[in-house]
Amino acid sequence: MILFVTIAVLTAGGVYLVQQRSMVQIVFGVSLMSHAANFVLLAAGVPAWRGEPIASATAAESAADPLPQAFVLTAIVITLAVTVFMLMLAVLGHNDDTRRMPATGETHDR
Repeated sequence: MILFVTIAVLTAGGVYLVQQRSMVQIVFGVSLMSHAANFVLLAAGVPAWRGEPIASATAAESAADPLPQAFVLTAIVITLAVTVFMLMLAVLGHNDDTRRMPATGETHDR
């Protein structure tokens, strides 16, 4: 139950932040939603605690499936790369939201 509430809170917070105007808040919102997706993957793949998926330590029928854990690990790495890329875009375009265009009809004042 706590896991599903955590997923709902992370998703709601992520959706709220993505709808904001600031690029940094959008990046944090995407990050929150990716964490929620990781929890969904873990909740779907690991219904109960099981033994380690090591052949010499646990019998095959009571071992956990390592595939959801591998998916989550891959998703974490991809999320880190996307977050760094989006933050780089936020730094490069930081004046785009706050700079006012002049009334003379020019497109940029550079």
